[in-house]
Formats: sequence, C-alpha cells, structure tokens
Amino acid sequence: MIALIQRVKQASVAVQGETIGAIGTGLLALVAVQPGDTPASIERMAERLLAYRVFSDAEGRMNLSVQAVAGGVLLVSQFTLAADTRSGLRPSFTSAAPPEQALAGFNALVEAVRRRHDPVATGRFGADMQVSLVNDGPVTFWLET
Repeated sequence: MIALIQRVKQASVAVQGETIGAIGTGLLALVAVQPGDTPASIERMAERLLAYRVFSDAEGRMNLSVQAVAGGVLLVSQFTLAADTRSGLRPSFTSAAPPEQALAGFNALVEAVRRRHDPVATGRFGADMQVSLVNDGPVTFWLET
C-alpha cells in the first residue's frame, strides 16, 4: 500500500460539483492499493497515518501526529500512485491492485482509520474526483507498507 500524505490547512473532494468529503487542519492521504497488500499491511498503514509526526510542536519541530493535534483525515483512493514510470512515456498500472481488490483494501483502510480516529472523510472510489487543498508547509511524505 502506498499513501502520499500532505499536511493541510484544509482539504476537500468533490464529485460532479458536490463536496463529498472535507477536513480542516489535518492530513490528506492519497492511497494506492497494491496486489500484495494484506490485512496486516493495511492495519500498519492506518497506524502510520495516524501516528506519523508531521505537525509542529511548541518549538516548531515536527513532533506531533494528526491524532495529537486532533486534526482531520481525508482519504482518497488514487491508483495512479502505483504506476510504474521507470521507462517509456506511458505509465504501466500492473503494480496497482485490480479494482475489486483495490476497493476492498481501500475500504479496509478507511475502517481501520475510523476505528482509531475521528474525524475521517473520504472520496468516492472509482469516481472522477476533484481534490482541493491548502498544503501547509508544504509538507508531503510518501509512505509504503
């Protein structure tokens, strides 16, 4: 599983002009499910997303997690993160999970994060989504499990 996380002041996702998920301060996580992902790796990603220290403490150091700052989490499925771009001029998506497996893996991640944290918002799997954000920093990290 891959997650591109961004520390945000705010983020939202819309489908056909309707906002379906939004957060204030927190993390936007663009997520790709891969064929080898297991329930254990999905749980590990949920733990990492919520515990990863990307928010500033009183001294200005990145020592606080989204849970510590009571921030929101916006999870958006994005299979293109799993693209193989090492050669040629067209990405290959053979390293992304097939749609049924990806949907199950993404839903399992959403459930795992919601068990541990609130608020959690999501995009809509497989939809053409418009994601808006105000990246804070900018602070962006690539996580893999």
